[in-house]
Amino acid sequence: MKTAFIGLGAMGRPMAANLARAGCLHQVWNRSSEKAVTFVAAHKPVAMAATPAGLAQDNELIFTCVSADKDLREVIGAMQHGLQPGTVIVDTSTVSVDTSRELARALAGLGVEFLDAPVSGGVEGAINGTLSMMVGGDEGTLDRIRPVLQHLTTRVVYMGPSGCGQATKAVNQIMAAGINQAVTEALAFAEAMDLDMDRVIDVVGGGAAGNWFLQHRGATMTQDSFDPGFKVALHHKDLGLCKAMMKTLAQGDKGLPIVEMTLIHYQRLMEEGFADEDISALYRLKRRLFEKDEG
Repeated sequence: MKTAFIGLGAMGRPMAANLARAGCLHQVWNRSSEKAVTFVAAHKPVAMAATPAGLAQDNELIFTCVSADKDLREVIGAMQHGLQPGTVIVDTSTVSVDTSRELARALAGLGVEFLDAPVSGGVEGAINGTLSMMVGGDEGTLDRIRPVLQHLTTRVVYMGPSGCGQATKAVNQIMAAGINQAVTEALAFAEAMDLDMDRVIDVVGGGAAGNWFLQHRGATMTQDSFDPGFKVALHHKDLGLCKAMMKTLAQGDKGLPIVEMTLIHYQRLMEEGFADEDISALYRLKRRLFEKDEG
């Protein structure tokens, strides 16, 4: 299948690069053309499409990876006049369940299949082709494109009809928030106890409390390095989606305590200028819990 990729950001660029190295990628497009120009220069013979509609007309399988619901709607709208019946769009962005379902219905009217297929595994997973992908939509369509997905992922799980992929990603993002809270707070406590941080990370990481975030972010956060990674502002956006979903599930003022707390903390980090840092920047706030009051 002639394959294209739209969205060459922190996650999209390495995903597209893996497709290019596998000989699977035909065209790319990005809203800021500089990124597309740089990409095609490094991955010949991949071409840069002039417009999303032109890209849609020339390809049978199209991946999208953008930041928010509004961006995805705009990209799909820009492709619409070029889309051909039988085209498959695989959206790897993190957006709302409602947006995915609305787009799937609209595209079905054009004979286009839409899979909501968000991913987990961070930038490292995108670079190494080891992402986990959770997919909503038509299972037969997913099975048809699995040979291409193997260049991006080590795990692809069909979750159910349209929207189920995004609902599963919401589960992932809530869990990631809790892990971030726990790891950053525990390591800040360890630092306040004057422990050797490398040894703490080593021994705790090998036990029942070990996890991906501690393994991949523990050493960097304790060395005051917060390079993305997964940006604070993006996780803040994702948790806002989770909060909105919760309103459709519960009556009254019921909420998600971990989500609510993390939204407050991320907002504080964003106001202090750390929106583009990795979410491990929460360590900045946790350290303050152990500062001694002057006087």
